[in-house]
Amino acid sequence: MSGTLQSLHGTPVFVCADDGEPLRTARDALDVIGEAGYLGADWVALPAARLADDFFQLRTGVAGEIVQKFANYRLRLAVLGDVSRHTAASTALRDFVRECDRGNQLWFLPDLAALGGRLAAAAG
Repeated sequence: MSGTLQSLHGTPVFVCADDGEPLRTARDALDVIGEAGYLGADWVALPAARLADDFFQLRTGVAGEIVQKFANYRLRLAVLGDVSRHTAASTALRDFVRECDRGNQLWFLPDLAALGGRLAAAAG
């Protein structure tokens, strides 16, 4: 997976490319984690389209495995893009997204500008 390191309000963020293979497993997440960690990122901004549908079906456990990998390596994850198709189909996912957005490990945001705004608010 390729991406670029950007600084958003003083926070190093590895911004993943829009194209490429989706993350389907925790092993796929390790590739992103390795690249982001090598570049010194604190956050990974991942397009929602890069996540396989299994991620959004909580009963599969894929979301938990992927998020846990990021937490184990002390990286935070921002899923960028529209996930309303998935949240409309699942009350559990809607609750999961709401709880994640209240925390500091995983955020679901519409775009990179929104991530920058959240990071600015957290920093100041």
